[in-house]
Amino acid sequence: MEEHKENIDGKDVNVKTGNRDDDDEQMKPSNTMCPKEGETPQPSNSDFSHPVYKEIALANGHINRMSKEELRLKLSQLKLDTRGVKDVMKKRLKSHYKKQKLTQSAADSGPTDLFYDYICVVDFEATCEEDNPPDFLHEIIEFPMVLISTHTLEIVGTFQEYVKPELYPTLSDFCVKLTGITQDKVDAAKPFPAVLKRVVKWLEERELGTKYKYTFLTDGAWDMSKFLNIQCRVSQIRYPRFARKWINIRKSYGNFYKVPRTQTKLSTMLDKLGLQYEGRPHSGLDDSRNIARVALRMLQDGCQLRVNEHLHDGQLVSVPSWAPMEGAPPPRWPGTRK
Repeated sequence: MEEHKENIDGKDVNVKTGNRDDDDEQMKPSNTMCPKEGETPQPSNSDFSHPVYKEIALANGHINRMSKEELRLKLSQLKLDTRGVKDVMKKRLKSHYKKQKLTQSAADSGPTDLFYDYICVVDFEATCEEDNPPDFLHEIIEFPMVLISTHTLEIVGTFQEYVKPELYPTLSDFCVKLTGITQDKVDAAKPFPAVLKRVVKWLEERELGTKYKYTFLTDGAWDMSKFLNIQCRVSQIRYPRFARKWINIRKSYGNFYKVPRTQTKLSTMLDKLGLQYEGRPHSGLDDSRNIARVALRMLQDGCQLRVNEHLHDGQLVSVPSWAPMEGAPPPRWPGTRK
């Protein structure tokens, strides 16, 4: 086997052999290739057989032995972000070298981080009581969206509409205090179907699903699988096809940075990345902006954000890592239930 040297942190590392990069759990190949849409995935034993992955593995071994100060110094030398806890900095440095090596060798034949042109972050606020009964029907009272560009890695647009609840139009004191949404705001708002039509128009104006590939991203599974699902039933409209699949950033964050799911609350993710919450917690728009900041940092750190959940026949289903990459369909008014 050919031997050469890789320079990391000023040290020459002899590269002869090694295992694949300890990439995020979500992206493990499980001996499968990403098939074309509609095809059944076929096993492959060569997904990570290219020599570049052995180089990456050796680089990772060296990075694992670096102290926090060594990591910060190396990140600074590479003009990379130096904020975050040690594990975050390690992942950032590993991702930098991995992306560099894959680019140099042209070995990255799979989907790239730029499969989606845009990612639309959604974080609903809904009616609630201090002690919600098991059969409580949450109605959406704030519909925010924050659009991020995967090309420029910045927030490029925001949308916000308050929604008038139909079943229980009077907000509880607990709900007002938690969300900051006052009774006069929802009284002056349109019902959900009218707001959803505005959402569709906003997405259409940005040519999402037609000219540009896009998908949705949420902080957990509840926004789409619970709140939007319940709201569509309450409003007697079909669940919108364009919102059936999304990225659950908690899963993506946990897999990428190798942390347990208990450490994927928004406040914890921000803190571990060296960021502070900006705005008012439980404001739908402010929450969406902060979730977007986490997503942007993950993209900068080399994470391949991809759809990992979808709604099928009203039930939440996980999307396997080997599933084909695909964007959300063009936004369309879903129509009413028969």
